[in-house]
Amino acid sequence: MAQASRPFYRTLYFQVLVGIALGILVGWLHPAFGQSLKPLGDGFIKLVKMIITPVIFLTVVTGIAGMSDLKAFGRVGAKAMAYFLTFSTLALAVGLIVANIVRPGDGLHIDPATLDQGAVGNYVKAAQERTITEFVLHMIPDTAISAFTSGEILQVLFIAILFGVALALIGERGEKLLGTLRTLTAVVFRMVHILMYAAPIGAFGAMAFTIGEYGIGTLANLAGLIVTFYVTSLLFVVVVLGLVARAAGFSLFALIRYIKDELLLVLGTSSSESAMPLLMEKLERSGCPKPIVGLVVPTGYSFNLDGTNIYMCMAALFIAQATDTPLTLADQLLLMAVAILSSKGAAGVTGSGFIVLAATLSVVPAVPVAGMALILGVDRFMSECRALTNFIGNAVATIVVARWERAVDLDRLHAAFRGEGGAFTERESDALQIEGRSDVPV
Repeated sequence: MAQASRPFYRTLYFQVLVGIALGILVGWLHPAFGQSLKPLGDGFIKLVKMIITPVIFLTVVTGIAGMSDLKAFGRVGAKAMAYFLTFSTLALAVGLIVANIVRPGDGLHIDPATLDQGAVGNYVKAAQERTITEFVLHMIPDTAISAFTSGEILQVLFIAILFGVALALIGERGEKLLGTLRTLTAVVFRMVHILMYAAPIGAFGAMAFTIGEYGIGTLANLAGLIVTFYVTSLLFVVVVLGLVARAAGFSLFALIRYIKDELLLVLGTSSSESAMPLLMEKLERSGCPKPIVGLVVPTGYSFNLDGTNIYMCMAALFIAQATDTPLTLADQLLLMAVAILSSKGAAGVTGSGFIVLAATLSVVPAVPVAGMALILGVDRFMSECRALTNFIGNAVATIVVARWERAVDLDRLHAAFRGEGGAFTERESDALQIEGRSDVPV
């Protein structure tokens, strides 16, 4: 309630919006100066990434250790992965269908041999290092400490699950440590709020660099692809995720209003990771139990990337159409099958979608990898949409999984969306857990 009484100019939403607007203006009027502001955006993202690993570790450990039924945690994981696989595949199919209908690359008639392959060489090299086997093995850190120093989300999640289960199994002997970890969790989330004071500056620097580096005029060259991608992502969010939210008993638009501060932060920085700690905190405040939030949100950042999936299929077909490369139905289904696998593990950081696209095209020889040079200049402008779609998708997934587990009270959820009520205390969260609180229509 205190948040609602604050003047609008003191809210994160307004301040980040001002930062984005000023960034666009500076980048447009003074491109060179705008490019020089890149460290502001990079520095803020580094600040947030610094705090992400302790947030994930502490949230998962305290959530699991406070559970009375460890079997329920495995059940939540299975349901979350089933949800991720279903909607990631659906997003790929949507991107494929729309690209075939709209055909934004038709008429360009570009010879792949004339493209600068060196411009995408680094992305192709990075993609070649991301085989499925290496990705799975990479989830296991070299040491327990290296998981935290490297900042790898899935590695930290792996260690946190092991530690939380072990702490739960030793019973009363672990209560004192669990209490300490809960206190440390409160401290870390307070650090998150302190870091958010720098969010408007980070958004300003990132947006000034983007406009200064690439210019607003560059959008006109590939406007068809960009508009098609944005409209498709919007329809996916409103129609597909909207229907999923309605089936789960809540309004997608109410959820979007609830996380509007975080969405603007994602828009300004082009990174969904920049708002991950705040999203986890808000989902817990809305009534989703800590174990579900701690498992679904970090895992979703690697396995539930709706925006990235739409982008991959659409960009691949755009390249094929622009280079007059014919693709049969079998070629397109192969492309989709490879994308289902290669998209897993793409982090919510600017540029990762481009690397995953390179990995996909490297396996599907029908589409020339050199064609990625066509969209390199405007990829940054599409990364914002990818990040926003991924972010909303993960928020919806967390609430839906919590509803499947009968673990979230709808009255409290709706009250939180309206800005009423407060966060769960640690004891309330542990009492609720994932054993069932309300009827679920899904």
